[in-house]
Amino acid sequence: MSKVDGNGIPKQFPARPKRVPTPGKATVLAIGKSFPSQIIPQECLVEGYIRDTKCQDASIKEKLEHLCKTTTVKTRYTVMSKEILDKYPELATEGSPTIKQRLEIANPAVVEMATKASLACIKEWGRPAQDITHIVYVSSSEIRLPGGDLYLANQLGLRNDVGRVMLYFLGCYGGVTGLRVAKDIAENNPGSRVLLTTSETTILGFRPPNKARPYDLVGAALFGDGAAAVIVGTNPIMGQESPFMELNYAVQQFLPDTHNVIDGRLSEEGINFKLGRDLPQKIEDNIEEFCKKLIAKTKLKEFNDLFWAVHPGGPAILNRLESNLKLSSDKLECSRRALMDYGNVSSNTIFYVMEYMREELKKEGGEEWGLALAFGPGITFEGILIRSL
Repeated sequence: MSKVDGNGIPKQFPARPKRVPTPGKATVLAIGKSFPSQIIPQECLVEGYIRDTKCQDASIKEKLEHLCKTTTVKTRYTVMSKEILDKYPELATEGSPTIKQRLEIANPAVVEMATKASLACIKEWGRPAQDITHIVYVSSSEIRLPGGDLYLANQLGLRNDVGRVMLYFLGCYGGVTGLRVAKDIAENNPGSRVLLTTSETTILGFRPPNKARPYDLVGAALFGDGAAAVIVGTNPIMGQESPFMELNYAVQQFLPDTHNVIDGRLSEEGINFKLGRDLPQKIEDNIEEFCKKLIAKTKLKEFNDLFWAVHPGGPAILNRLESNLKLSSDKLECSRRALMDYGNVSSNTIFYVMEYMREELKKEGGEEWGLALAFGPGITFEGILIRSL
């Protein structure tokens, strides 16, 4: 979205006037994020992964090096550490039944990241945590009863009558699903303030490479850990709250007979994923009609008149979407930047895109209308028509 002059130097745009929220429509009032302390530059990943998994196969190393270059990822954060592998060496042993150990690590880590992201979000919001009326908690990285939503409510000191919703194992589209659910809650409960939190770790899927599981290498090259949070509510209190996006209209859709294209199975060894090679093509074949359904609520006809906050599942999906919809090269810049800086962090990633988008849209000439999109198992499409405030 950034524009340059004839010399390739970024132009400086003054801030534009704020737009007025639509009464009764859900708005995003604040945003926060959090990451584990371990950061991995992409150029260091291969040596570390091969060392940690004691892999001796040169062809696997060569393939992982190639994947690390093609993902466009530069840095990622991870819960996994030398200390964890020293304590649980069986995590790097092929065929070990380790789901118990993985959950011992993942469950508290996910809530810790969710808590930090929520605290950052509440600080930006500027109101007391006790004013939060509902939680929507999204994760594909923990399994327990009670769930992380209860632990998060306790950690934040929320009221004991806070309404809680858990959305588990939705994968990459979970963040936009969370926005849709938070929107419905906020618009049907006047005065409510909904804390939506997403938190993910790759601990459940970490394992040594195996030629029978080629997608494991894609995961090692692409996915990262982290958390995000937003607060959603209608009729923001001017002077106290600072809405920056309006959630105008939401649609979820699945593609019939595509449930095997993204396949995740939980076993004694953790979670195993299989990703069909036809995923980018399936998305490309159906995305235009889906987007037209969303923008029908506006008077806009051209996709390039919108801003685009797209979950960056990987560069191939972004490239296909850009080509198919004939988007100008700057339209997916925030998605590509989030992928480069954090990797694919599953349900969280859409919020890292939205945070970058918020800064771009503050500039004069920033589009009023845009789309938030994510894709995941099903194949499921989630989309929200967003208005920049």
